[in-house]
Amino acid sequence: MNPLQTVAAGLAPRKLDAMLISAGPNVRYLTGFTGDNAALLVLPGRSILFTDPRFEIQSAQETAMAGCRIRISRGPLMLDVSSAVKRAGARRIGYEPGRMLCESYEFLKSKLPMRASLEPARGWIEQLRMVKSPEELARIRRSVATNSEAFEQTVSRIRPGIRESDLAAELEYRMRRLGAEKPSFDTIVAGGARSALPHAQPTSARIENGQLVVVDMGALQDGYCSDMTRMLFVGNPGPKVKRMYRAVLEAQLTAIDTVRPGVGTARVDRAARNVLKGYGLDGAFVHSTGHGLGLEIHEPPRIGKRDKTRLAVGMTITIEPGVYLEGFGGIRIEDTVVVTEKGCEILTPTPKELHVI
Repeated sequence: MNPLQTVAAGLAPRKLDAMLISAGPNVRYLTGFTGDNAALLVLPGRSILFTDPRFEIQSAQETAMAGCRIRISRGPLMLDVSSAVKRAGARRIGYEPGRMLCESYEFLKSKLPMRASLEPARGWIEQLRMVKSPEELARIRRSVATNSEAFEQTVSRIRPGIRESDLAAELEYRMRRLGAEKPSFDTIVAGGARSALPHAQPTSARIENGQLVVVDMGALQDGYCSDMTRMLFVGNPGPKVKRMYRAVLEAQLTAIDTVRPGVGTARVDRAARNVLKGYGLDGAFVHSTGHGLGLEIHEPPRIGKRDKTRLAVGMTITIEPGVYLEGFGGIRIEDTVVVTEKGCEILTPTPKELHVI
């Protein structure tokens, strides 16, 4: 079964008469449609994609293989969705509580028949998306390769004194030239003490001698994301930097060695933290060890302390432990990996050594 058929087959076990998908990435996963205004109604015998006249030609082209009908709405999509629900006689309609706008929810609820109800179906499509198909993996591989090549082309040209914002712009320019549609998230470049900010935004500050520099970047290509973090140092790194880097690299490699089918994501996270604890740095690790990625840069599963997911073949995740010391700097090393039958494969080809400028 294709994903759309899988959802249709899952309605009855969930005691639903229909499922309404409104999240763009989920609509794309099920139908192939990439427009930014859509709703997908899945019924036991048919599926209907609602969009507006701007996407009439595009929707017909992109959904040709999905087997869904297309309804071009001249007004609010939810008005036509409610009419379709009424015609189908659906009573229990699943929806995405974390994805649907409150305004859309309230509007749709007000238009449904008295006996019809909206039932939360939290994370259903996202769970299906966790295990990637061979085609999806091929797209992620291309995105990873583009991202790494953009980094390699850029880092060879870096000189002390470059602004953080200029370095970020060059990275994004290179990935676009290599085939990416855009970055998969806002590129992070931060030097010196600012490298201790896990999600620092590039500024006009210049990268100077004696600074750690974090570069966290990803490409969006063919609809799929990549994610990588590498560290630079301007000048000659001292003993403290070398020890921190060794600790984070060991933590990252240990976590990667833990990845295999059936292993809980919390165990992978714990493996990284235990290494950092041995260095007395576990308190400086302030985020999870990684996350899933695919159509979105952050997808389930979360590689964190309390996540209960067990890894399965075809899951694509990041492994990215980090250490952040206020006033000094931070170090994070990140790869994209895919779970295989015997363990995992590191997709990121870029070397992990500290790059000295």
